[in-house]
Amino acid sequence: MELQFFKDFDFTGFWDESSYSQRDYTEEFPDDEMIASVEEELGYKLPASYIELMRIQNGGLVDKDCFPTEEATSWADDHVAITGIMGIGREKTYSVCGELGSHFMVEEWGYPDDGIYICDCPSAGHDMILLDYSDCGKDGEPVVVHVDQEDNYKKTFLAKDFETFIKGLKTEDDFDNE
Repeated sequence: MELQFFKDFDFTGFWDESSYSQRDYTEEFPDDEMIASVEEELGYKLPASYIELMRIQNGGLVDKDCFPTEEATSWADDHVAITGIMGIGREKTYSVCGELGSHFMVEEWGYPDDGIYICDCPSAGHDMILLDYSDCGKDGEPVVVHVDQEDNYKKTFLAKDFETFIKGLKTEDDFDNE
């Protein structure tokens, strides 16, 4: 597959290949029909960079699980943490249309319906990563934000697009945790 977005990105050590990741996150590779049906169900056009990544690996836990922030969040003074990236599908618990996917976070947890929740966080639902379509419309290129349920669903800007978000993920060791 010819990469358009991640051609200069080294995925060595990126994905966590645990049995939990395979069981609850990683879906079969999405075909065009699955992508179209998921977009219809969610009501948003998926970013091309997200689709490309899901055709490399369709969801999973990640070892590079922290993203730097300019402001403090409920997680840390200088970063947020994610557990995994939700794949395109409906079968796995943590896929965008799965049991604990995007609709669940909106309908059951009251998260703002401003896009697609694509990453869960170690807080077990108290914060999420959102592809935020608020400013671009349902067919535009969403920004990536952290949404903090514990702070009245406060949004913290993370990245201008999904590719930038993925390329900016670091390991916990990259942060000074004094």
